[in-house]
Amino acid sequence: MRKIVFDIETKNTFSEVNSTDVTDLDLSLIAIHDSETEEYYSYFQEDLPELWPRLEKADLLIGYNSDHFDIPLLNKYYPGDLTAIKSLDILKEIKKSIGRRIKLDQVAEGTLNIKKSGHGLEAVKWWKDGELDKIKKYCLDDVRITKEVYDFAIENGLLKYKEGSKLSEIKLDTSNWEQISNQAMNHTLPF
Repeated sequence: MRKIVFDIETKNTFSEVNSTDVTDLDLSLIAIHDSETEEYYSYFQEDLPELWPRLEKADLLIGYNSDHFDIPLLNKYYPGDLTAIKSLDILKEIKKSIGRRIKLDQVAEGTLNIKKSGHGLEAVKWWKDGELDKIKKYCLDDVRITKEVYDFAIENGLLKYKEGSKLSEIKLDTSNWEQISNQAMNHTLPF
C-alpha cells in the first residue's frame, strides 16, 4: 500500500482574505512523506505539477485536519478531484472517538513526547518575510510528526494527548485504515 502523509502551509490567513472558506486561501508549500521511497519531499505552489503523479499513485492520503483543510485547498490547484483518493484524517478519527478536536501539538506531546516546531501563523509570516527555508523545515517537521502519530495509532490502536499535566488516551479503531480502495484515477499521468 502506497501511503502519502502530507501537510500544507498557506500564504495568508482567513482574516486576510475576509473569509472562512479554505479555498479562498493560497497555498505556499506542501510537504509529504512517500511510503514507496521512504523519503520526504516539499513543493512550493509552482512545483505542484511534480507532486500530482505521486498523489495519483497513492492508495491513501494521510493528514491531520486534512479532509476539512488541506485536501479542499489542494484540490483548488489540482486538475482533477483529490477526494477520489482514499484519505485518512487523524483529527476526524480522534473526534469520532472522543467527540471533540485535539491539536496536533497535544497529540504529539502525549503520544511521542515531542512538541511541534511552530504553528501555521508563523509560516504565513515567514512567507511574507521570504523565509522559505523556515516554512519548508516547519512543514516537513509536521509531516514527520503526523507520520509518527499515524504509525503509533496503527501499531497500538490508540493515541495519547496532553492537556496541561494530564495525559489521556484516545482509543481508535484502525482496522480499516489501510484497506485498499478500488478507486482509480489518472488526471495528469499519460495514458
